[in-house]
Amino acid sequence: MRVVSLLPSATELLCRVGGEQLLVGRSHECDFPESIVHVPVLTSQRIQTGSSAEIDQHVRAALHDGGGAGLYRLNESLLRELRPDVILTQDLCEVCSVDLQTVQRVAASMQPRPVVVNLNPSTLLQVLDDLLRVGDAVGLASQSRHAMVELRESYWSAVDFVNAFVPGPEVLFLEWCEPMFCGGHWTPGLIEAAGGKHSLGVAGAKSRRISAQEILEAAPDRVVICPCGFQLDRAMQELDVLRTTHWWPLLPAVTQRRPGAIAVVDGNQMFSRPGPRLVDGFRWLVGWINDRPGLIPNGFPVHYENC
Repeated sequence: MRVVSLLPSATELLCRVGGEQLLVGRSHECDFPESIVHVPVLTSQRIQTGSSAEIDQHVRAALHDGGGAGLYRLNESLLRELRPDVILTQDLCEVCSVDLQTVQRVAASMQPRPVVVNLNPSTLLQVLDDLLRVGDAVGLASQSRHAMVELRESYWSAVDFVNAFVPGPEVLFLEWCEPMFCGGHWTPGLIEAAGGKHSLGVAGAKSRRISAQEILEAAPDRVVICPCGFQLDRAMQELDVLRTTHWWPLLPAVTQRRPGAIAVVDGNQMFSRPGPRLVDGFRWLVGWINDRPGLIPNGFPVHYENC
């Protein structure tokens, strides 16, 4: 079995079910676990880096000009040379990876034709279902069931520490900061299951752009700054940007000066990817919201601000 993964979360799912040795090609963003970095890279990005606002402008322009194909390049000749039996990809988000249509077009021209597995989860439970789908697709069904049971146990053991009878804090989860987007897909559901409220987002729905007025009306007691795809050091720069806005000093999370009420998290690792580490992100949420630090995974990439 030869597997190509064009999606970081799919790579993590594959490795979690014991399929790391099957991986023969990956995307440029597949960087976990570190033991797969020697695997040939099949994609690259077209957009330029810069501030959050500049990245947003580049993405919008690329999507307008060429859809998902305008954001990423796919090395089609190398993909054919690798002769994969299975290609793991997605069309959940047009910004996150090579578009599905491009992958299907190339796969259709290959002999033998590989199976294209399209992953589109919008909740944590669907992520666990995808774990089983990946396992089935690569011949590791038994191992995937075992991995799913382990992740479910880790999730439910954290839920035990959530008091359903005590109103939780309003949480502002910023998935992007310029312009502002609240957390979407699986994130609102994780916050609610952890005992918090996320009035600006709907469980299972896409992330959406929000205004300063909406944020002020929600009056968040806690703030998570977790830009999609940003590592912790880069995410910390967004906190500096938010501090310059007129509305930031008016948030209860700031005025109440509660220690740790503002958290900057490595979104690239913990929340952006619908893979196994979402369970670690959930355990952090439960520990943070319910003052249960023992639940938080060791080395969780977070920085706390007091105001």
